[in-house]
Amino acid sequence: MAKDHPGPANFYQLESRRQHLIWILAISSLCAIFYVIGAWQNFSIPKPNPSNISKVRCDGISDSTASSKNSLHGATSLQSNANLDFNAHHQLDLKNTSPSMENFQPCAMNFSEYTPCEDRTRGRRFERAMLVYRERHCPTKDELIRCLIPAPPGYKKPFKWPQSRDYAWYHNIPHKKLSVEKAVQNWIQVEGDRFLFPGGGTMFPEGADAYIDDINELIPLTDGSIRTAIDTGCGVCS
Repeated sequence: MAKDHPGPANFYQLESRRQHLIWILAISSLCAIFYVIGAWQNFSIPKPNPSNISKVRCDGISDSTASSKNSLHGATSLQSNANLDFNAHHQLDLKNTSPSMENFQPCAMNFSEYTPCEDRTRGRRFERAMLVYRERHCPTKDELIRCLIPAPPGYKKPFKWPQSRDYAWYHNIPHKKLSVEKAVQNWIQVEGDRFLFPGGGTMFPEGADAYIDDINELIPLTDGSIRTAIDTGCGVCS
């Protein structure tokens, strides 16, 4: 019978393992050699410091002890003779430390409605394609103004909440165009010296409560059969 010989695959596996073992042993040997060399270079025998050696005099007292006693006696005598002064010797001039503030003068009245990044006059310089001229275009550093925007004539302190939800002074926003263009949609109305925001909008001029009641007449909202009602419109009030 023919003898069993290891196949080529087994031979290559054994050869690969042998090479890996040789590499591991070689790297370990190099690490050990470098460690020994580094430890040998850093090893040094400590030498005595002459300043730490004290001489003993004939009276049996070392020089270091005698010098420490003399220094302690000298420091005690200096402290007893010195006049301690606890008063503050630094002064701060408050007049010179106040930060310099720049006073801005009010702008002309034609700037009363000036909005830097929404300037209509400046917006006309840009392209009309894709309505680029209507986008925000903030001024450059050369176009910045350094004055205070004045309030429009007749400006009043705004209403507090919740009155500010329904009213605004006309002189604070002196423009009636929106109330004229959207008169039939009941968005905004002018009542004397103030604007009124009815809150009904186009879809429910009688208010949201009346609008919900109208929906309830078409679909049952109170008996629990319908949990969610979606009103899809133009986006103004939906």
